Amino acid sequence: MPIGPARMPLFDHLGELRMRLVRIVACLGVAICIFYFAAPAMGQFLVMPITPYIPVDPQTGWAEMVALDPFEAFAVRFEIALFFGVVATSPIILWQLLAFFLPALKPKERKWFVPTFIVGVVLFILGVVFCYLVILNAAFQWLTEQAIGLGYVEPRMNSYIDIIIKFEVAFGIAFELPLVIFYLVIFDVVPYKKLRGSWRMVYIVLMVLCAVVTPDASPVTMLLMFAAMIALYELSLLLARIVLARRIKRQNEELAAEEAE
Repeated sequence: MPIGPARMPLFDHLGELRMRLVRIVACLGVAICIFYFAAPAMGQFLVMPITPYIPVDPQTGWAEMVALDPFEAFAVRFEIALFFGVVATSPIILWQLLAFFLPALKPKERKWFVPTFIVGVVLFILGVVFCYLVILNAAFQWLTEQAIGLGYVEPRMNSYIDIIIKFEVAFGIAFELPLVIFYLVIFDVVPYKKLRGSWRMVYIVLMVLCAVVTPDASPVTMLLMFAAMIALYELSLLLARIVLARRIKRQNEELAAEEAE
């Protein structure tokens, strides 16, 4: 990765930032144009997990949703193109951002930065895949069942695509929890023993967070996310205990000494 020197005049830094932003915008613009024309197929891929709750064309097998006006159809195509464009160009975007910020970091910090970036990307992808394979179908099943006895749900294109993308982003961000927990321990922000001992409080905070983050606010989605967050929290503590065994032992000894005093 080409990176500039750590010390540069202000206008040189601004020039480098502008150059990298131009590269990001150019790559993103090309990707959006490509995905805009592929938006119908990409949109069908997004709604695939919820096709049991959407009318389907018997000839093509594609889901049929309603757009109330032409502008809505254009806005949905652009939203789909933007979402997949950002996903497709994310390595380039992050590459350019890393190349700009890395010179400001110390050698020890750089050692942690790149692995953190890789793990963060993997966790985000896992969150998106988990949402796509597990959450969407269960969430839309519960939501559409709420109309029973009252009427029927007309699948509006804008609403369905928008909430699916919000679901994907929300779960991708939520799956970054192990990274946060790991660095809370490694940088001595919160000792391992306190995190382990305060599990009841942590569980309550996670439940509130799940209720806020989930786009539909349904109990099914919230409980599924809560279960995933609890599993990730426990897994992150286990990994922290294995990787940082010596530091955790020292933290426990210091806490025991403080309590004895």
